[in-house]
Amino acid sequence: MRSRSPALLAAFALVVSLASAEAQTYPDRPIKVIVPIGPAGSYDIVGRLLADQLSKRLGQSAVVENRPGAGTIVGTQAVINSPPDGYTLLIGGLSNIVFNAGLYQKLPYDPLNDLVPVALVFNISYTLVATKDLPYSTPKDVIAAAKKDPGSLKLANAGIGTGQHIMGAAFMKLTGTTFLEVPYRGSAAAFPDLLAGRVDLFVDSTPAALPYIKSGQAKGIAILASKRSPQIPDVPTMTEAGVPNLEIDSWIGLFAPAKTPPAVIARLQQAIAEALPELKPRFEQNGGEVIDMPPDKLKPFLAAEYDKWIKIIREAGIRLD
Repeated sequence: MRSRSPALLAAFALVVSLASAEAQTYPDRPIKVIVPIGPAGSYDIVGRLLADQLSKRLGQSAVVENRPGAGTIVGTQAVINSPPDGYTLLIGGLSNIVFNAGLYQKLPYDPLNDLVPVALVFNISYTLVATKDLPYSTPKDVIAAAKKDPGSLKLANAGIGTGQHIMGAAFMKLTGTTFLEVPYRGSAAAFPDLLAGRVDLFVDSTPAALPYIKSGQAKGIAILASKRSPQIPDVPTMTEAGVPNLEIDSWIGLFAPAKTPPAVIARLQQAIAEALPELKPRFEQNGGEVIDMPPDKLKPFLAAEYDKWIKIIREAGIRLD
């Protein structure tokens, strides 16, 4: 094997030394946290709560910048193209880290290789909610009716390729049912028709469904999660209602460009770990739960989520290009 020149080795050592020194002084200027959607919504809430905690614990301001566009692609791509120095971070979730890889044939980034997970912090469940006059009140009854007369029940979604659309597709796949899918421009547009009985069912995030279930305007059929929501304790999980293997959680976390120095990632992880006790009640107020996942479990978890959801999306034939 050819030996390296002393000059080359010295240059390499200098680069390593400078990178180490930079990581030790990190951060020495403000940090930008990119949220790849507009203001409001779970991504934005998590981004602002995280930025506030990072500002408190790192001694530098962390500023949220909303960068919406092309179904979270614009903001995600902006972070991937930024210097891997820890000063431009991304709020990532199922949509931009997993779903887009199945929805777009020519996605301009590789979510598992172009980004490194810093932490997953926020978990929300999804709930199957029905118009209050639907004659079925349990998952078993809904599934039986859908199997008896495929396409007779109308299932709303928040638009082609949205989380609600894909969660609905997962529900149909896992239960072997067929519903007449009715797309809307977001959850806010779907709920009026659900409340009026123009559609029968909707799989939406539990935080979004909460006010309608609690007020009695809609009926909570079951939560697609491992445990009940403390906000609507009377709504059972799918497993409790006799339909196992229907635990579908959505997560949100913080990501950095690939090749960000490990020492910088570790500093961010330390700050977030210290912040989790303060974040817990704030997340619960917003209908979610805090995630405390060890750093060495992040990449295996994301790889498993990627494989699971890409398969569901492709088998359902959902595409956006």
